Amino acid sequence: MNTVRTFPVPDGVVGERVDAALARVLGISRSVAAQIADDGGVLVNGRPVGKGDRLVSDAMVEVTLPDPNAPSPLAVKPEPVAGMKIMYDDDDVVVIDKPVGVAAHPAVSWEGPTVVGALAAAGYRISTSGAAERQGIVHRLDAGTSGLMVVAKSEYAYSVMKRAFRERTVEKVYHTLVQGHPEPTRGTIDAPIGRHPKSEFKFAVMPEGKRSITHYEVLEMLPAASLVEVHLETGRTHQIRVHFSAMRHPCVGDLMYGADPKLTKKVGLTRQWLHAVRLGFTHPSSGQWIQVESEYPDDLAHALDVLRSPYA
Repeated sequence: MNTVRTFPVPDGVVGERVDAALARVLGISRSVAAQIADDGGVLVNGRPVGKGDRLVSDAMVEVTLPDPNAPSPLAVKPEPVAGMKIMYDDDDVVVIDKPVGVAAHPAVSWEGPTVVGALAAAGYRISTSGAAERQGIVHRLDAGTSGLMVVAKSEYAYSVMKRAFRERTVEKVYHTLVQGHPEPTRGTIDAPIGRHPKSEFKFAVMPEGKRSITHYEVLEMLPAASLVEVHLETGRTHQIRVHFSAMRHPCVGDLMYGADPKLTKKVGLTRQWLHAVRLGFTHPSSGQWIQVESEYPDDLAHALDVLRSPYA
């Protein structure tokens, strides 16, 4: 049976998107809140609103929560993922090397394979902490970004690793190929990121966004691009892509954030050149420093070779 919750808009969420506000107020995941809104289950002052609408003060919200016993559209579907490698595994955590085209967990806007589904298909039992569709997930990579992710297997590891990511004690290192030659060749981008005001799935540097810090160093300059190592201090959605796009050096292949389509076609990419190459963290039980590294996948290696060619 569905449950209806009615409440005035709390002062703390005035101006927030409907899905973000409901997640905070009701203690559900943002994906579930978005699905409820998409299904017409959120009314503000008696009128249906979308997940991206902003809540206003002095309004009444009515939310129809789905029957908890009904099948969830965000249920984890066990599904093997070709090319996903296990890089480290013990009783507490598993580190995977995620191929492109795989999301971290189920979401309203995603119908493809997921990391949690692949682990379930392989017989892994992971932490039950977190929202149902995100159990065990302590951080994420975009579906279009490949590389290293750690997933918690024990409840203790989940709480410790979530805290480690929140306190920024995890080393997250990426390599990206960006257009042009960033100046200076080593630096820090400290620019707040928020949801793009005119695009549902994009983000942008915005004054009212969340603080976002990216440290970078150019490793190699090529005629048309630069290979850059990136250390993330924060972990906002699309952070590297947004920050380098704002610098007018978008990731090669990243058409969403302004990459040159001719160069993208030339190197044969169907996604942004971005790979999580190194992940380091203090093991939640042993206290030992764990560090895992990943090689470039074939599509990124090929694109880099093309741009390194003297005839590029």
